[in-house]
Amino acid sequence: MTTHYAWSGSKVRLRPVKPEDWADFHNNDLDSENARLCDEIHFPRSEEGTGMWAVQQAQNGPDGDNVFLAIVTHDGTLVGSVCTVSCNARTGTFKYGISIFRSYWRNGYAKDALKTLLRYYFEELRYQKVNASVYAFNDGSAALQEHLGFQLEGTLRNMIYTKGRHYDEYIYGLTKAEFEQLYG
Repeated sequence: MTTHYAWSGSKVRLRPVKPEDWADFHNNDLDSENARLCDEIHFPRSEEGTGMWAVQQAQNGPDGDNVFLAIVTHDGTLVGSVCTVSCNARTGTFKYGISIFRSYWRNGYAKDALKTLLRYYFEELRYQKVNASVYAFNDGSAALQEHLGFQLEGTLRNMIYTKGRHYDEYIYGLTKAEFEQLYG
């Protein structure tokens, strides 16, 4: 019998964080450039602190429709994470963030994880629009949004401060209808 698991794409599947994931997340935290591209460079965290964070993530379920998930390959290799935030079921809108560990960049994992996530939110939760924020210096993320079919909807000037200066933040959007037209 063949079944299709909703949280599985062609290259990756999405699952909750497990306590044993702590070491991979801790090693990723040591990549300051990747942290800057995704969010910001945070204060250092101990191995024990990352372990406690992983245990807490494993115990947490979704907060409404806001969720933090691990991205793993079909052989079980942890390659990153994806989250949804600002989920508003009344308006049918949400935002997402994604981080792929540097050694797994350019393998199609981000695109596959996002298509899986978006399909669930559009087809199962009745959301009708997703937005993503991209920092002006993150060319890879901007290219990913455009490759997925997102439209650049606006620029928030001087919103991000890093490397001693301010940068713009780009807002990308994709509707359910656009997603269905692109991905069926």
